[in-house]
Amino acid sequence: MSQIPDGLHYTKEHEWVEATSNDSVLRVGITDFAQSALGDIVYVQIPKVGENVSEGKVCGEIESTKSVSEIFSPVTGSVTAVNEALVANPEIINSDPYNKGWLLEITVSAPASELMSAAEYATFTA
Repeated sequence: MSQIPDGLHYTKEHEWVEATSNDSVLRVGITDFAQSALGDIVYVQIPKVGENVSEGKVCGEIESTKSVSEIFSPVTGSVTAVNEALVANPEIINSDPYNKGWLLEITVSAPASELMSAAEYATFTA
C-alpha cells in the first residue's frame, strides 16, 4: 500500500504539494504511488530556477527503466529552487519520495484549483 502523508495536497497526475515556511512557496514532488508505478527511476528533467510554470501543464519528465512519465505543475508560478541531488541520484525518489526526493519549489502566482487532501487522494488511488 502506498504512503499518503497527511498535511500534503495531491494532484490527479500524482504530484504532491507541501507548503514551506514561506506561505507563497510550495515544494513539489511525485507521490509514492507514482514512483512505485514507474519502477526504478534513472533520470529526472525539471525546469531551471527562474522558469515559469503553469498549473496543469507539463514542466518536466521522469524516466524509469519501464517508461518516461511527464511531470505536471500543480500550480502557476516561478521556479525558485530545484533538488540538485536528483541530477546525480534520481533513485532518491524511489527511496524517499516525500522528503529527500522532492523535485522543485515554486513561488505561487495563482492559487491551485485542483488539489486533493490525503483522504481524497487515497480514495482516488484505491
